[in-house]
Amino acid sequence: MQRRDVLRLSALAGAAGVLTLDPVTFAQADDAGGGGAGGGAGGGGGDRTRTVTGHLPTGAPDFVYLPVEVPRGVREIAVSYTYDKPAVPAGTQGNACDIGIFDERGTDLGGRGFRGWSGGARTEFAISAEKATPAYLAGPVRAGTWHVVLGPYTVAPQGMDYKVTVTLRFGEPGETPKEGASPGRSPRAYPPQRAKGRGRAWYRGDCHLHTVHSDGKRTPAEVAAAARAAGLDFITTTEHNTTSSHGAWEGLWGDDLLILTGEEITTRNGHVLALGTDPGTFIDWRYRARDNAFGRYSRKVRQAGGLVVPAHPHGTCVGCNWKFGFNDADAVEVWNADFTPDDEVSIAEWDNTLVAAVRGNGRGLPAMGNSDAHREPQIVGLPQTVVLADDLSREAILEGIRSGRSWIAESSAIDLTFTAVGGRGEHAGIGERLEAGRTDEVTVRLKVSGVGPDCQVRFITDQGQLYGTPLPGSGAGTVEWRTTASYAAYVRAEVRHAAADGGASGLPGRMAAMTNPIWLGKR
Repeated sequence: MQRRDVLRLSALAGAAGVLTLDPVTFAQADDAGGGGAGGGAGGGGGDRTRTVTGHLPTGAPDFVYLPVEVPRGVREIAVSYTYDKPAVPAGTQGNACDIGIFDERGTDLGGRGFRGWSGGARTEFAISAEKATPAYLAGPVRAGTWHVVLGPYTVAPQGMDYKVTVTLRFGEPGETPKEGASPGRSPRAYPPQRAKGRGRAWYRGDCHLHTVHSDGKRTPAEVAAAARAAGLDFITTTEHNTTSSHGAWEGLWGDDLLILTGEEITTRNGHVLALGTDPGTFIDWRYRARDNAFGRYSRKVRQAGGLVVPAHPHGTCVGCNWKFGFNDADAVEVWNADFTPDDEVSIAEWDNTLVAAVRGNGRGLPAMGNSDAHREPQIVGLPQTVVLADDLSREAILEGIRSGRSWIAESSAIDLTFTAVGGRGEHAGIGERLEAGRTDEVTVRLKVSGVGPDCQVRFITDQGQLYGTPLPGSGAGTVEWRTTASYAAYVRAEVRHAAADGGASGLPGRMAAMTNPIWLGKR
């Protein structure tokens, strides 16, 4: 089977370019007793297989659609694919190709036809009414035009040769799992919206995690166990461009662990967490910043009860840099996994949004930290976001994050309190405003423990760092600083480890903990 001579590029309701190949048909070859243009029929026991080969040049569209005409009586559809990986010149990207599938309901952006996306994590998958490969959604294999979707993420100068094999297995369809079931044989429920909790308290969570349902290596059970070992109260499942994990946590939640559902929307211009969305909610990713479509999908996240949180905005992987701006964001992930220079840049950029809010040119986004853990030895809960919430529930946790009532730590061993007190007894905590006069004295106080030796406290304002001091060798202590609202429009705290070079470069050490700001002065 050959691809069309002319690329059919489509806006696809605002999406990036698309190439649609000639359809794969089974009935014609079956009538002829096997064989077909560019492919073959094979397999016994009611199986029919077709293989499609092709070549994509450098500059190929973001998505290549292979229509598959599925007749009636199909019990399961199975797909496998390969592509070549030729050597490329130094500094040049080689071939990388993702894969997924849409059913007979179509490929419209945000439409109902989505049935799964495994990116580059799998070379094969299968879907039936009873079960599906992780990253895919179980359900009926109805007659009609399905679409296997290739995503040539990067293409070598030589182009990309690909091969896609589609197998239809005929037979009784089986029973479709109930709503909220995992892609296994037995129905399973979505996680509950509330855990027992401790009333109004500080709750620790990790809201960026991956399992075998996308490109992670841990099972949901292993992630839940790691979360408990890390002292977490809540987690969010955020697989790349799929919701298949939402029903895979039965028996893993409890009074001590709230599990929220979400998605990591992985576009070609950055990744964003749809955090705490309604279970089963799918948010599309097939657009770039130039398509001016992100506002539409950020609204869909909020309509589903979730938060929009750009992830690792200055990440170094291809497509990881956040290009959509922060106007549609509810918070931003400034610390992702082990603290690295790209996190330093993210924090500096985030701090600029706080200054813009002071000028009245925007609003200050709350900061988050998450582990983005995929596999061993990556540590669940490094870092973690500690949220002040009225209870351990989806609604309360999301409201705490949205309001900036949170701080970030590298482990649950760290504890801190950060407050500002005015001369008349006014009091404000993290994410709050101290309504002090411009010249009224304000005392800022940080109490911290568990950070280890050789750490330093820094108080950061809209002018930058205005105070810093080392902590005692025990890694615990209380630090105070006095200021006014005219001198500092906000204050946030950082606790840093000693610089690796002993401070010779003038750069601070890696982060141990940091807070969202306390705002000073009248509105």
